[in-house]
Amino acid sequence: MSKYNWSVLLGASFLMATSAIGPGFLTQTAVFTAQLGASFACIILLSILIDAAAQLNIWRIITVANQPAQQVANQVLPGLGYAIAILVFLGGMAFNIGNVAGAGLGLNVLLGLDVAHGSIISAGIAIAIFIYREAGKAMDWLAKLLGMLMIALTLYIAYRSRPAMHEVLVQSIFPKTFSFNALLTIVGGTVGGYITFAGAHRLLDAGIGGDRHLRAVNRGALSAIGIASLMRILLFIATLGVIHAGAVLDPTNPPAAVFKLASGEVGHKLFGLVMWSAAITSVVGSAYTSVSFIRSFHPRITQWNRLIIIAFIVVCCAVYLAVGQPVKTLIVAGAFNGLILPVSLAVMLIAAYRPAIVGGYKQPLWLSVFGLATVVLMAWMGCQTIAQLLA
Repeated sequence: MSKYNWSVLLGASFLMATSAIGPGFLTQTAVFTAQLGASFACIILLSILIDAAAQLNIWRIITVANQPAQQVANQVLPGLGYAIAILVFLGGMAFNIGNVAGAGLGLNVLLGLDVAHGSIISAGIAIAIFIYREAGKAMDWLAKLLGMLMIALTLYIAYRSRPAMHEVLVQSIFPKTFSFNALLTIVGGTVGGYITFAGAHRLLDAGIGGDRHLRAVNRGALSAIGIASLMRILLFIATLGVIHAGAVLDPTNPPAAVFKLASGEVGHKLFGLVMWSAAITSVVGSAYTSVSFIRSFHPRITQWNRLIIIAFIVVCCAVYLAVGQPVKTLIVAGAFNGLILPVSLAVMLIAAYRPAIVGGYKQPLWLSVFGLATVVLMAWMGCQTIAQLLA
């Protein structure tokens, strides 16, 4: 694979990972750590296995088919791709309203700007990425730079908080408590909805398709999960250390409280930078991927792709300014995207055994088994969550 393609592959990995690491990701991790303590380590470990199974299947099948997910789904069952595209588009919009809000909050903490003004400025920066002629390269560059920055800053806060790691290791295997809702939500926040397709669709746009790239695609898919999981683990460790020290997180902004309690005012400013980085990369990733799902609806959508992406960002910003974005909605958006995952993954698994879609590709049995187990588990947890909401 050429040097450019390797750069694209790494960019796709960071695009998926930073699409996942948004305000909702930060909020969910802090909230569930406060609720479950060290037992959350077990849920994180399980989520990594589920994420990897989903990501490998989806990236491989989309790449081999050399078609975006909605076109693959339409070949499995006519019209199904349109239904999934609408679900993913709406889920991406729900998340992106929170992403725009998070970007404004980040600039508020970092620079003291009004949250609304910070949101508008951040939306403008995201729009500038897509106005730029080499938007794909700019998107890759932004994802890689800010992704590495977020990890480095959160690593520092995790070091400062110093939790009891022995308890974390024990409860990662033998948890004292367990929450299926937490598992569904963080899986949804990592590979649910539009997120897992972000990197795969970016590869297609860069011309990386067909089974000759499978080894590189495997590496890219696992790297993306590794990056997102590392950020989750570091934030979990940081939050746990703060809680074990006897602190109580501010329910209006749990992740900000973690950074401030661990490292004072410096930590609070670092949180602003992390929040803004997480939010702006998620705004870009969500807008790009959500619109990529409706491009096949009409040739004009492909022709006006950049303008529609820009309009998507403008609408999300306008909705936030009109309605606001509470912490609870970020949690609900993660759960909603978790409900989309079993449907989209099941469709990809069916497509893997359709020669008309994947040609001579032979899907490894172990990968199908893990994928099917993920579908069943996520569907069951989704039904449990819906039953709880309706009760």
